[in-house]
Amino acid sequence: MTTPIATSPNTLPELVPADELPRVENLITEDEKAVDNIFSERQQRLLVEALYSSWQPTANRPFLALANVGLFYAVRKAPLVPDVMVSLDVSPPAGDVWAKRNRSYFLWEYGKPPEVVIEIVSNQKGSEIDSKRRDYARVGVTHYVVFDPSSQLFANKVRYYELVRGSYVEQIDSWLAAIELGLTLWEGDYEGLHQEWLRWRTRDGKLILTGAERAEKLAAQLRALGVEPQSE
Repeated sequence: MTTPIATSPNTLPELVPADELPRVENLITEDEKAVDNIFSERQQRLLVEALYSSWQPTANRPFLALANVGLFYAVRKAPLVPDVMVSLDVSPPAGDVWAKRNRSYFLWEYGKPPEVVIEIVSNQKGSEIDSKRRDYARVGVTHYVVFDPSSQLFANKVRYYELVRGSYVEQIDSWLAAIELGLTLWEGDYEGLHQEWLRWRTRDGKLILTGAERAEKLAAQLRALGVEPQSE
């Protein structure tokens, strides 16, 4: 267990009067930089797509899962850009998706921080276990997960942190209680790449399936009943 990281108070936007919040129209929500390496891009999509394909939160709570989207958390602060974030009890933006207020996760618009942030390590310069960890604790993200697929920073590949009294404490358990999902390492093929992937799981260890996996499972069930699935 690691030493908790202290957080700084009075940084969240709800402490700022509404008339002092920045005009969304003046914020830079995309920097148009190239996406990360091919593995990281697929890993991000795997984590997001599986949730929308197969996950149903308790009590049908709405959720938002995003990859590589800005998390604006405080006035006059540059946004954080998590590889993946999951937020419960919020819905995808309504209306014009190109409107500035709908392009990023503005904490003062959604009214709460995400429950989970996942960062994927691609080199030793990303500060995933240093400054980023402090930043996400300050924002109030309950679960912070660092996936290091090529063991750039640590040998065990995944580290789990939970916010405890305002500070992150490393956890052994991979169960993320705030969203009632866990994570696990899984070796297999995803979109043409055979790798070890970080996957969502249920309490009893079942994977949250991608859309393709669900289709394959349904086809196998039909064949077991003597019905040949129709191909498009």
